[in-house]
Amino acid sequence: MSQPATPGLAPRNEFTLRALVLGVVITLAFTAANVFFGLKAGLTFATSIPAAVISMALLRNFKGATIQENNIVQTVASAAGTLSSIIFVLPGLVIIGWWTGFPYWASFAICALGGILGVMYSIPLRRALVTNSDLPYPEGVACAEVLKVGSPGAEGTKHGAEESRAGLLAVVWGAVVASAFALIVATRVFASDVKSYFKVGENGVSGFDFALSMALFAVGHLVGLWVGLAMLLGALIGWVWGVPHFSALVPGTGGLEDIAGATWSAKVRFVGAGTIGVAAIWTLGKLVKPVVSGLASAMHASRVRAAGNLATLPRTEHDIPITVVGMIMAACFVPIAFLLVHFSNETGLGSVTPALVIGGLLYIVVMSFLVSTVCGYMAGLIGSSNSPLSGIGILVVIGAALLLVYGIKPMLEPGHEKGLVAFALFVTAVVFTVAAIANNNLQDLKTGQLVDATPSAQQWALIVGVIAGSAVIPPVLSIVNKAYGFTGAPGVDPAHALAAPQAGLISALAQGVIENNIDWSLIGIGAAIGVALIIIDAVLRHTTKSAHLAPLAVGLGIYLPTSATLMVVVGAVIGAIYDKRAERSPRPEATKQLGVLLASGMIVGEGLVGVLIAAIVAFSGSNYPLGLVGDDFAANYSLWIGGVAFVAAVFLLYRWIERMSRKVIA
Repeated sequence: MSQPATPGLAPRNEFTLRALVLGVVITLAFTAANVFFGLKAGLTFATSIPAAVISMALLRNFKGATIQENNIVQTVASAAGTLSSIIFVLPGLVIIGWWTGFPYWASFAICALGGILGVMYSIPLRRALVTNSDLPYPEGVACAEVLKVGSPGAEGTKHGAEESRAGLLAVVWGAVVASAFALIVATRVFASDVKSYFKVGENGVSGFDFALSMALFAVGHLVGLWVGLAMLLGALIGWVWGVPHFSALVPGTGGLEDIAGATWSAKVRFVGAGTIGVAAIWTLGKLVKPVVSGLASAMHASRVRAAGNLATLPRTEHDIPITVVGMIMAACFVPIAFLLVHFSNETGLGSVTPALVIGGLLYIVVMSFLVSTVCGYMAGLIGSSNSPLSGIGILVVIGAALLLVYGIKPMLEPGHEKGLVAFALFVTAVVFTVAAIANNNLQDLKTGQLVDATPSAQQWALIVGVIAGSAVIPPVLSIVNKAYGFTGAPGVDPAHALAAPQAGLISALAQGVIENNIDWSLIGIGAAIGVALIIIDAVLRHTTKSAHLAPLAVGLGIYLPTSATLMVVVGAVIGAIYDKRAERSPRPEATKQLGVLLASGMIVGEGLVGVLIAAIVAFSGSNYPLGLVGDDFAANYSLWIGGVAFVAAVFLLYRWIERMSRKVIA
């Protein structure tokens, strides 16, 4: 359907069925890929720009396609990049042993209700933080530029059609090559990783593990050089100092890999948790002043525009009416209340159900407003992908756990601690979903502002994306949990488990507060490292042009296994070399963008194949159901064959994308 006419503006295609269908299809694929690699590497990737490129390449073949219609596609699909952040919390219920899987309707409801609330909470902030704001919105502006260049009828489209097709080719071939490599790895003809563990000194051990993963390599390209170097520093702190130091203090039993893994899991991981916690709190603390200022601007804008009549306002000022926003929010809180009742009874806390439900609802209402404001401002300041959502999760779960300790625990007999931990994680999951979508919505609205879109159309589109993403997240989580499990979960083989780093950290903090069973000295060491990193980062930013040392990224490098970090570092370095070479091209930004799209394709391709292989593993009961060679071949020849093939494939892809960029730009 076309947008209705508005004074001074002609009708045009925008909120159309084909845009919604295409957006939903992209959302389903990108969400599945983001969930898989978020659990593996602790990082997700932004989906707006790849979705916009795919949309432009496909919709240009249809009559009446517009830049605003392409914008609706990327708005729907942007939910895949942000809603999948629920993996930073929800697997914690499995890690603590409360859930053994992911109940579909409960998981769907957490994602969908929290996501819709995230859209609603951020609507009143649009005029203050987008229309009347000087915030840069880096990702929103970049996505708008891509839409302007590639969409029919937009200004500056001399190379639009060629760049659109080139961008689609970059995504497709990145996905094809990465998925093919992942399939061959599943046959064991190519090794999945190159690793080695060795003694350090008399009793200490250490090692490294390079995963031959194109998706992890691509994540490195996307996060950039300085984030990659920060993760490398974290890995060095963890495995050059942490693992050798703690393994030497208490010599373990078993093979070197087992000792190193156990030491990292029981000791070094919590050092990383302390670093992440301090870095996240510092990042959020720096935003207090601008957030307060943003709220003041929002209230002022509401007073100034309160007398406006929708019929006289231009289309670009149409939001979902505030009365509808209120009704939708109320409609969301009713099923959330039922979920809280069900969960409190399920956790054996039925005797305090009224207090839990009332307190839980109040906490969700208040914290959702706060995180929506904070995350909306963070999106404008540093971009959705760079916002410290982990910090939001840490603060929310600690707040929930403390309230349960002082408000609910005294009313219960001993032995209910695990149920309280589960309840804290459940409430945190709802608030976290609100935070993730609010973090994304204003970024999309900035893109819309720059391409003359209708805000209400985008807001409804994002709700569609939220529901689509929510539908696919639970089955993907269930598949990967059954196939591999999560590090720290009961009965899981650590050699095959997915790291799920943020979920492990947040669940450990909830347990630490409620059960008081955490070694706070390790957290303290990590916190001290975090303080030192904050100082170093401040000095670098003050004394150099571009160098910085993101403390959150260093913390992740400590917290994640090397199998999830080292290849990210390699990708960051190669990506920086590619961008440096792109600076010498006639149109540097367009060339760089093709590299971003190639990397996005790699992640999507390997992510989707990863989910498929996980399903085969889960239902076959075998760790290598597609294996074509034996253990001897896999342990020797596969290492060399896989390593050479990986280097060759990456080299050829980047060489191809450079040559294609020169042809397109010529």
